Amino acid sequence: MSFVPTMEQAQQLLEEFNQDEFHLKHAKIVSGVMGYFAQEYDKDNVEFWKVVGLLHDLDFEQFPEQHCIKSQEIMKERGIDDRINRATASHGYNLTVDIKPEHIMEKILYATDELTGLIGAVALMRPSKSVSDLELKSVKKKFKTLNFAAGCSREVINNGADMLGWSLDDLISRTILAMRSLTGTMEI
Repeated sequence: MSFVPTMEQAQQLLEEFNQDEFHLKHAKIVSGVMGYFAQEYDKDNVEFWKVVGLLHDLDFEQFPEQHCIKSQEIMKERGIDDRINRATASHGYNLTVDIKPEHIMEKILYATDELTGLIGAVALMRPSKSVSDLELKSVKKKFKTLNFAAGCSREVINNGADMLGWSLDDLISRTILAMRSLTGTMEI
């Protein structure tokens, strides 16, 4: 029998497999961004979307070579709902798995995961070190500078925008707003 973990249970599972502060912070940011978009696209399932965001990189710290593969095994062993398992794995589409994002939640996770890292890196370069005064043009400039935050795949971000049917500018702007909604609850 499968279950949907609460945010607290998801946090405990995340911390069981991740100790690095960067990974824990990234998981919280993506969780918050997912919750923000859930308010618009699936109001009745905000916590579900947040759990997906929190657990999306469950296996990355300990099993980087098996990212989105090992997490499926872990979640299956723990009896976690297959929808969470599938959604988290789908953000590795064409990278480590062939599970294509289909649900709007999966597409948003795929599109924003790498983008939150890029936006966060741009924000850290600003005097304010915040997304609160971050503009689209600043992110677009750094987006074009491929050696800046080189680990953030521009191809995945572009593919994510395409999957959603959004322009790149729209995806970046909306993700900045989502990250702004988190300020006060966490530092970027």
